[in-house]
Amino acid sequence: MLGLKHNVNVLVDYDSDWEIAFREERKRIEDALGDTAKGIEHYGSTSIIGMRAKPILDILVGVAPFDDWAKCRAPLEQLGYDYAPNAGVPGNHMFGRGRDLTERTHLVHVVEYLGEHWSPNLAFRDALRTDSALRLTYLAEKERAIAAAPEGRAKYNALKHAFIAQIKAGLAS
Repeated sequence: MLGLKHNVNVLVDYDSDWEIAFREERKRIEDALGDTAKGIEHYGSTSIIGMRAKPILDILVGVAPFDDWAKCRAPLEQLGYDYAPNAGVPGNHMFGRGRDLTERTHLVHVVEYLGEHWSPNLAFRDALRTDSALRLTYLAEKERAIAAAPEGRAKYNALKHAFIAQIKAGLAS
């Protein structure tokens, strides 16, 4: 089951339906964005088989040039997403949707295709998919962050940031 109330942080057990939900959503996004989307990828913990995760699908949409993000706004809004202009993630234009305005089931991050937010995020996802020790270490990091920040996504993300940045830097070298 997808969905998490705003400002609530909780990890749930992996659900194989997340991949099905992503494939369905990718098709909707592909149909809406057409050639503007150079790539659409499932990333984040819901894309890692067996990983406990916040039950929100993170979807990476790559556009080139990055200014083409604006061409995504109206089509994504027509799919039920709302634009979060102050999401605080540099190089990302974020859109979210849920069953109602009190929750999120999906987050779309529009980034530059093959740019600084595309490639490292996918490399991190792929490393988590193939390295069981990294998965366990990351899960422990997520659990520490949840314990320290059961409310407030910004604090939860900030607590994980150094770990994720260190892993991404190692993957890039």
